[in-house]
Amino acid sequence: MPIAILHREELKEYDFGPGHPFRGDRYEIFPRFLRETLPEDDNYRILPADPAVEDDLLLICHKAYIDFTRDYFKAANLGLSYAGGFGFSRYHSGDNIPRGRPGKLEEAARLMIGQAKMAVDLVQTGEYEKVVCIGGNMHHAKPDYGEGFCLYNDNAFAAKYLMEKHGLERILILDTDAHQGNGTCEYFYSDPRVLFIDLHQDPRTLYPGTGFANEIGEGAGKGYTINVPMPVYAGYDSYQLVFEEIVQPVTEEFEPQIIIRNGGSDPHFADGLTNLGLPVRGFRMIGERVRRMSGICHGKEIAMIGSGYNKEVLPYAWMALISGLADFNIEVEEPVSIPQRFQTDSSFEDTKKIVEQVKTYHHNYWKCFGQG
Repeated sequence: MPIAILHREELKEYDFGPGHPFRGDRYEIFPRFLRETLPEDDNYRILPADPAVEDDLLLICHKAYIDFTRDYFKAANLGLSYAGGFGFSRYHSGDNIPRGRPGKLEEAARLMIGQAKMAVDLVQTGEYEKVVCIGGNMHHAKPDYGEGFCLYNDNAFAAKYLMEKHGLERILILDTDAHQGNGTCEYFYSDPRVLFIDLHQDPRTLYPGTGFANEIGEGAGKGYTINVPMPVYAGYDSYQLVFEEIVQPVTEEFEPQIIIRNGGSDPHFADGLTNLGLPVRGFRMIGERVRRMSGICHGKEIAMIGSGYNKEVLPYAWMALISGLADFNIEVEEPVSIPQRFQTDSSFEDTKKIVEQVKTYHHNYWKCFGQG
């Protein structure tokens, strides 16, 4: 069965302007690279989604936040000063301020939610086992606050829509972005229906500064948030160890009904904003691991791919992720030379210590970690 890849040209409007780290041309670069690397044929289908409507956004956002975000970015696109713009800091952090006229950025953000909705429906109706959303992974956005280049949280939407529309009770969200998904984490911190596992760079060294191993959930959700703070420069061996020792055994015990995996290319050793050490083959390994784990839930998986801040690396890493997910028999090369310090995983011993720390914090909640 081919996989579905959701994409529309209008995604390029998700662009914060010249000089900003997040530009919309990634949504042109990757589809072109995809078609040049692998023909559509029986491998995948590129499908367009419709933008989310207000009722969709209300599933995850407060109305006042939706209204402000829509009106502010619409006015900015017209070169106007929005009368309520003085309240920007109430609803958004400074890294969401557009540079110049932002185009139809907010409309593109709605399209990302629309893609998440379509992905859920495609998987739950059995039309596709696996769906990839190009764009999205807006994991910093919260119900009433946008930050980290994120307006509306598509990961949170997918999980809430799965529970409310399709009645699912066990959802795994696996976040492999280099930054901790603080927004997604807050949505489900006390909800045992969502197991949230987040592999991210040590929060002492990277935005948003959250996601320590002792942040494990609260109330009924205690134990259902698993943060794995990866040491600086952690590479292939470290990520493989975390999957073997934490991600896979917990997933098998939890028995999710679907897997939502999010994250792009920013754990790569050459990314411009982060300090991890994954080579391109590491992204394929992640995709392969998740594909195998999805056998627990009859192959059902949704992937949100959007991040990465080295445009030379980005299409190769995204392609490697998708190839692992879909089991495409193609070789994805490393686009840049590997520096000496990344020839081996120098952080592997530190990663072993983090793994044991995570297990210690969770041993009361999971049998695979020694629960009595």
